[in-house]
Amino acid sequence: MDYIGHRIKRLPDTPHKIAMGIACGVFVTFTPLFGLHFLLAWFLAVTFRGNIFAAILATFVGNPVTFPIIAATSYQLGLWILGLGHEKTVWSKIHDSFDHAFSALWKNIKSIFGPETSSWDGSFWEFLQEVFLPYLVGGIIPGLITAGLFYAFSKPLIAAHQKRRKLKIAERRVRKMRNAAEKEVS
Repeated sequence: MDYIGHRIKRLPDTPHKIAMGIACGVFVTFTPLFGLHFLLAWFLAVTFRGNIFAAILATFVGNPVTFPIIAATSYQLGLWILGLGHEKTVWSKIHDSFDHAFSALWKNIKSIFGPETSSWDGSFWEFLQEVFLPYLVGGIIPGLITAGLFYAFSKPLIAAHQKRRKLKIAERRVRKMRNAAEKEVS
């Protein structure tokens, strides 16, 4: 994470664009579109004129430590918004449902190129309605709030860092010029 912070601080762009990129990447982590987070972060950064590299790096907010919290919060909120009730064993249901859905999807993709027949049984569509849609809908509000907070906190920090960095570069130039002038004099 230190490296990611270091890379973001050194991006050659305005604080607004970098912070907007960060916000786009953070928002994307609240979607259930696993495997597409980089692409979605890129698309949102282009759409909202944020820094693309910052957006891609910010998707690492979603990681093995944070995904259970993000998924459970988004899914529960989505169930509540859609009026589908309440789930007690949230993370295991989400994990098992995604695992089963991706297995079924992969099996159907393989059937295109092999002798097996494709089977779009009701379980895949059930997954879309009972897990994917609540997760997607429920991720919008916490995603927007978290993205807004990341934007609000990162913009002034990036601006301060860039200002301090410019001062250090200017000080180095002055020192080099003094050293060169001293060498000419002696």
